Amino acid sequence: MIEIALLAIAILVITLTLGVPLPYCFGAALMVMYFIGDVTMKGMMLWGVQQLGNPILLAIPLFVLAGTIMAESGIAAALLRFVNVFVGHIRGGLGVVATVSCAVIGAISGSGLTGIAAIGPILIPEMEKRGYPREYATALIANSSILGLLIPPSVTMIIYGWVTDTSILACFLATLGPGLLIMFSFSMMNLWMSRKFDLILDDKPTFSELSSEVAKRGIHAFPALLMPLIILGGIYGGIMTPTEAAAVAVIYSVPVGFLIYKGLRISNFFAAGKEAATAVGAIMFMILFSMILSQMFVYESIPQKIVASIFEITENKILLLIFINIMLFLVGMVVNDVTAIILIAPLLLPLMNALGVSPIQFAAIMGVNTAMGGVTPPYASILYLGARIGKVKVTKVIPPAMYLIVTGYVPVVFLTSFWPDLSLYLPRLFGY
Repeated sequence: MIEIALLAIAILVITLTLGVPLPYCFGAALMVMYFIGDVTMKGMMLWGVQQLGNPILLAIPLFVLAGTIMAESGIAAALLRFVNVFVGHIRGGLGVVATVSCAVIGAISGSGLTGIAAIGPILIPEMEKRGYPREYATALIANSSILGLLIPPSVTMIIYGWVTDTSILACFLATLGPGLLIMFSFSMMNLWMSRKFDLILDDKPTFSELSSEVAKRGIHAFPALLMPLIILGGIYGGIMTPTEAAAVAVIYSVPVGFLIYKGLRISNFFAAGKEAATAVGAIMFMILFSMILSQMFVYESIPQKIVASIFEITENKILLLIFINIMLFLVGMVVNDVTAIILIAPLLLPLMNALGVSPIQFAAIMGVNTAMGGVTPPYASILYLGARIGKVKVTKVIPPAMYLIVTGYVPVVFLTSFWPDLSLYLPRLFGY
């Protein structure tokens, strides 16, 4: 039966690579399991639809809606101006502003697309005006946007926790360390690369000028800065569940966008709602089909057979972790993060348990690998969106994006796998 499962996965990957619409890709894989395997489709469909009623999944559309409202409301612009006051006079400082701002927005929206959607239209032209190559600015902001998948709250970690029956709060904490390390890594690489750019810098302010500007921009950005404090404080303080925090994010962002920053109007408010609904519809279809295919694999005991087959090759933990990271990277290149987690997490979790890797550390391993897939062709949805927003050819964005991934991201992927404390220290601190 493992041969049938591999055939289904092969068909899924091939059809996705060829650009076949997502529902048809999963439909083809499901048909293989249905006609060749011993699975009843009716029962699986009923089970899948029933699972979609889980209240945990309600956090996904709410966080997506909060992200689209943020992109339209002026909240992102206020955050940018505040962060820029500290490093705008430093060579490469504007690139650091982009990276940190994407991390802050990720702490509000839980999505990898919000950073590039909210910051890209504002900061890419500004970075080009200051002397950064446009393709580099686009690549930096697109790569930094994946921090939204790692800095909690994260939609992918909600999915992982739901699929593997792991504490969602523990999953949030597990990816925070790698996410912050990637933010620092991108910032350092940007400072290094900025040495060869002919940049126009702000005049270095005196202490009194800096203090005055920090106070002025801080007051203006205060409502925006409150958002991550309310959301993360509510979740980690045990006051709100992730679903409730997502609802609070939406409720808070609407009056702030309309009344304080005044970036929201009736027209773009409904446009943001329509965009969120379209994105959520696609996500929910992916979840349904991915979940049914994954459950078929579980029904046929495929995970146990995969574990036995792999251990026949080698039982060396280091080699197996390297192999798993390479596999997750390749999967992330052809499917999105949600699909990868629903399909792969149940298959590999028994193997990780056998290796002595906890489900919480595995959450971080999956998180950093699937996030990297968002900027790695051929899938690279975040990178393609960045190229469209930056108005630059994808072929020009790929070289600087790959340089940032290889030098700033890949090392964190392996640190997450071979240094458990990077992902487990905070969960243990909170009692997980």
